[in-house]
Amino acid sequence: MFAQVKFEAKVSKNRLGVNERLRIDFEMNQDGDNFNPPDFSDFRVVGGPNQSVSNSWINGVRSYHKTYSYFLAPKQQGNFTISQASISIDGETYKTTPIKITVTSAIDIPKDPNDPDYLAEETVHLVAEVSKTNPYLNEAITVVYKLYVSPSTGVEDSREISSPRYNDFWSQNIDSQGQRVQVGTFNGEEYRFLVWRKTVLYPQKTGKLDIEPLSIDVTVIVPTNRRDIFGNVLTKKIKRTITAGNKTINVRPLPETGKPIDFTGAVGNFDFKVSTTKTQLDASESLQATVEVTGNGNLKLFNVPKLTLPSSLEVYEPEHNENVKTDLAGMQGRIADTYTIVPQYKGKYPIPSISFSYFDPKTETYKTLNSSEIVIDVLEGPASGSVANANSGSIKQQVVLNKDQFAFIKTQTNFSSTTSSYFFKTPLFWSALLLPFLAIPLAIVIRRKKADRDADVYGNRIRMADKLAKKYLSNAKKALGKKEEFYIAMEKALHNYLKAKLHIETSDLSKDKITELLLERGVETATMTDFNNIMLNCDLARYTPITAVTMQEDYEKAAKTISLIDKQAR
Repeated sequence: MFAQVKFEAKVSKNRLGVNERLRIDFEMNQDGDNFNPPDFSDFRVVGGPNQSVSNSWINGVRSYHKTYSYFLAPKQQGNFTISQASISIDGETYKTTPIKITVTSAIDIPKDPNDPDYLAEETVHLVAEVSKTNPYLNEAITVVYKLYVSPSTGVEDSREISSPRYNDFWSQNIDSQGQRVQVGTFNGEEYRFLVWRKTVLYPQKTGKLDIEPLSIDVTVIVPTNRRDIFGNVLTKKIKRTITAGNKTINVRPLPETGKPIDFTGAVGNFDFKVSTTKTQLDASESLQATVEVTGNGNLKLFNVPKLTLPSSLEVYEPEHNENVKTDLAGMQGRIADTYTIVPQYKGKYPIPSISFSYFDPKTETYKTLNSSEIVIDVLEGPASGSVANANSGSIKQQVVLNKDQFAFIKTQTNFSSTTSSYFFKTPLFWSALLLPFLAIPLAIVIRRKKADRDADVYGNRIRMADKLAKKYLSNAKKALGKKEEFYIAMEKALHNYLKAKLHIETSDLSKDKITELLLERGVETATMTDFNNIMLNCDLARYTPITAVTMQEDYEKAAKTISLIDKQAR
């Protein structure tokens, strides 16, 4: 015979410090189904659920006891309520009573060097090392996350549970796969450490900016004060969540004193030049002029100076090229705009000197570089304006009549037939006669189709958006199958589309700014989320194994998202 059903919740304490742990047990005296625990929204589950069951018969009376146990860590100070748990027993639903918990500030916990929980807390640490805490705007800084482990303990089953979002920064993760465990010191003691993550950041705003904490879950293997029958120390596995903590940096604005008029936001150390593929050629031949910036700095976050050319030279839109790699020293490499130039007339055409200014954070000064003047010598071709004036300067001559001026006219002739058959009533004659009448219905149909297509405003926007997506993603499509080249081309295409669509400069391409502008233009949240996910994929995909199928899917997703933004944006 069963006793009355009991289902209740018990806690180890109702008042605890924010640095302590809480145990809660859900006990029942009969087995049940569909156990639903509370959501524990104000706590972090660091252990459980653990289940224990005891079943015995004493003097013919059955005794049954079942418990679900959880270990909780409070997220913050305050008064909280652990809501009801429920379970179904014999078709009836039973619920526990809510329990109130008070979480105070951190308290001093007695340090027992043999306590496994204390050892797990004191021997494993996650540290964020920031290279510079007071950088200039757009100056590169690095954040290196290191996991320190004492030689007396070990870790396993480590996984990242909370990643920094780096708001107000341009960021790129550096590949840290294959890192080996190294030996170093932490708080003056010898530790082993592993570089967990390396990230390069370029601040896009001035003032105090927060770097969100990185958190990971680990299972710590610690020794206990117990030994087995052979005298070996027994170990215990304890699950812990460790965090690198929040970091704050103070971003300084670039000085206004001495700022050049042509400064566009370049920060670093650069070289600058303008070059051409040839300086002598004939008219209607082509040459390429390249405006190039090389060096170390925020290469992807500013525009190359525009080339100024004489109006008599036919110039095509420049092709932008980037060969930039990012490591712990920041971005380094080359960016360039290449112009195709076609001279039309003979002559000498100067390409005047242009300037490029940047801020050097090491010397804390602005520097300006000037290109050399280049003269294009067009050797062969029409002289400018000579064709138009060829007849305007000629001297009119008086016409002198000659008495034999009509002598060449023949006064007698013999006519003869030039054809051997008549064109009238031939098949060609009838075809030429009836063809215009047959073309009239076809022209009407075509005209109606065109009118329907012109009236389809939404359809036209779709077609224009699809055409636009193919235009911007053409280079990425060519690079399908080449992972690094493909994702660099796609990231560049997405940036160029946003700059053209939203009329913003490269320095404004932050996630928050893009989100704000797209929302103002009526772009749906789902579309915006897809766009941000694609940008994130471009960043992460370079450092993870990617197949050709995945690249094709990312290409199609990018084309679809560009089309949606162009259709939705007002």
